[in-house]
Amino acid sequence: MEYKTVEELMTKAQEAIGKTFGEIDLKGRLTNTKSKGGLGQVIEESFFGYKINSDARPDFEELGIELKVTPFKQNKDKSISAKERLVLNIINYMDEVNTTFETSSFWKKNEKILLMFYEWLPNYEPKDFYIYKNILLSYPAADLEIIKQDWETIVEKIRNGKAHEISEGDTNYLGACTKGASKNSLRPQPNSNIPAMQRAFSLKQSYMTAFLRKYVNNEELVSFAKQRDLQEKSLESLLNDKFAPYIGLTDKEIATRLNVTYNKDSKSFVPSIVSSLLGIKGTRLEKIEEFAKANIQFKTIRLEPNGKPKESMSFENIDFHQWTNESWEESYIRDKFTSTKFLFVIFEFTETKKQNPDRKLYFKGIKLWNMPLPTIDQEIKQIWEEVNRLIQQGLHIEFKKRGTKTVETNNLPKVGFNGVAHLRPKGKDGKDKVILPNGQTITKQCFWLNNGYISQIIR
Repeated sequence: MEYKTVEELMTKAQEAIGKTFGEIDLKGRLTNTKSKGGLGQVIEESFFGYKINSDARPDFEELGIELKVTPFKQNKDKSISAKERLVLNIINYMDEVNTTFETSSFWKKNEKILLMFYEWLPNYEPKDFYIYKNILLSYPAADLEIIKQDWETIVEKIRNGKAHEISEGDTNYLGACTKGASKNSLRPQPNSNIPAMQRAFSLKQSYMTAFLRKYVNNEELVSFAKQRDLQEKSLESLLNDKFAPYIGLTDKEIATRLNVTYNKDSKSFVPSIVSSLLGIKGTRLEKIEEFAKANIQFKTIRLEPNGKPKESMSFENIDFHQWTNESWEESYIRDKFTSTKFLFVIFEFTETKKQNPDRKLYFKGIKLWNMPLPTIDQEIKQIWEEVNRLIQQGLHIEFKKRGTKTVETNNLPKVGFNGVAHLRPKGKDGKDKVILPNGQTITKQCFWLNNGYISQIIR
């Protein structure tokens, strides 16, 4: 059936609200264990009544609208999140490099998207999920400028024969996710003899989460970037422009200029400075629209006079049960570093603590960084493999006397393992323990990036 107007299509889509996929499925697709595509195909075939296809044109070609059926989930804190990125069309590396954004396969197919959201619930059968809300996605003007920049970043990498090094962390809103069951899903690329994993354009999970919270929960996000600015500069350039006037000032001088209460020991001090610098004082960093949509996480770095941070950079505690029950390609740690950008806000001491106990901390600048894919698939993978190997074989855990204290030691990867990352506890209390999949008990362990590696990144 053809739909002559957007209103006619949306009226039809509204009829699905509240219905389960089991109720909608007229073709028995959900009871056929051999069928692929699942819930999206149920909507295409049984609800809108058109044949399943992998056409380069939008599903509702006459209206220029693509259809996507996508899940969200409720978190422990009652907030909602997209359950996954929104996978769009496959990238043909050989063809995409010969297009402009306006003539690209991405834009031709995904200029407008009818999003049909369903709530994913644990322990439910797919047939019992139901359509919760429909939204017609037409990209906000500022978002579109960032998406154009992202598309250009992806295509430039393909042009340079580096499609095999594409990472979702390279871009902000529009990603290029791997698409295929295994490493057998390899494709030729221009200007290189190295085959690259098949990839598809996708809207990042963080982008979809921010979109959901804004349009489903009416949550307010605050933006610092304007469309007119993004037409001329990248998001990173705009951030640099905002921070540049404060380089060389002490943290106290910056606080005074921005009228922020100076408390260098407070965890909220630097975030307060960041939001004030961006012209949106008082906004929590997770409520900054560009940070939320691009999954930009903030880290403060304090350099010693030798140009090296005193401390390594800590992340969350490790769930060893998760680590040992997932493949590398689907692992939490790999996804963390392929999908996250980090905003490093860098300060430096010009004197050692010994030279001056009351030494001042000077602002050095910022760096928007994502871990390169070769590092993820080599050094980070080495650590993941070593941890899995040790748990399978049994960790070597000892308790040693150091003065009046008893200290737990183990043979998990240390700072010297590969120069990039290591595992060790975070905090002073060794009483907080977890049980490993092999039954051993160990102090909670945290993932750290080595201070030497951080020094190399920002050098």
